[in-house]
Amino acid sequence: MMKYIGAHVSVEGGVDNAPINAHNIGALSFALFTRNPSRWKSAELKPKAVDKFKENCEKYGFAPDFILPHDSYLINLGHPDSEKLQISRDAFLDEFRRCETLGLKLLNFHPGSHLNGMPLENCLERIAESINVTLDQTSGVTAVIENTAGQGTNVGYKFEHLAQIIDKVEDKSRVGVCIDTCHAFAAGYDFSTKTSYDAVWNEFEQIVGFKYLRGMHINDTKKGLASHVDRHESIGKGLLGREFFELLMRDNRFDNIPLVLETPNMDLWPEEIAWLKKESKE
Repeated sequence: MMKYIGAHVSVEGGVDNAPINAHNIGALSFALFTRNPSRWKSAELKPKAVDKFKENCEKYGFAPDFILPHDSYLINLGHPDSEKLQISRDAFLDEFRRCETLGLKLLNFHPGSHLNGMPLENCLERIAESINVTLDQTSGVTAVIENTAGQGTNVGYKFEHLAQIIDKVEDKSRVGVCIDTCHAFAAGYDFSTKTSYDAVWNEFEQIVGFKYLRGMHINDTKKGLASHVDRHESIGKGLLGREFFELLMRDNRFDNIPLVLETPNMDLWPEEIAWLKKESKE
């Protein structure tokens, strides 16, 4: 049982560079984009790059369980407009197929936004339906829903939202969640004391369940509790502070899943990973 700490690394020059970049910062897990996150269409993965990616993962000891690819930011699986929803679903399916091609088991995504075009409940149902449609056409990859900070019309900022989506997903073996610590705090989940830390995770267990936790984004935050503003900060430099991350690293409920940094200063990643690893062994 151990903590698999890593970061969301660059794929500049090809996806096969991601495992190398992760290894070079001392990571034991990593996240990546398998395609350009700000475009609807991307070039197909080249067989040579796919083979090299798998080789590099094996060479540096990255098993698929600890690789957490992230989908495009453009995708909105709860879009109120049916035509735009279909564009998102097509792109989401492409993301899944890219993961299948790369031999990956997880795909992390933001659930979506109602854009004031439908009630929140209907949006959550639409997201679950989008997941079902995609799972029906793919195999071996789990849909990992990320909690949000609740900016704008984004859904998924309450544990109840995640639970409602999961409830309507037909294949429960292929759905999970990724908890972003910055997003959770911004959404109103208070980690500032040991008592409130315990209370948040007890609530998570009751509403969603740790059996669905497939990964985490471990980020400090620049904005206050319940601010609903998503602004990541380097570990220990934000409002969560080092004490929170010490608690997290010593909590065995977070063993054996990818714990991925998305902190803003990439130059600090080797230092942050080293410190978090040290705290996990204290």
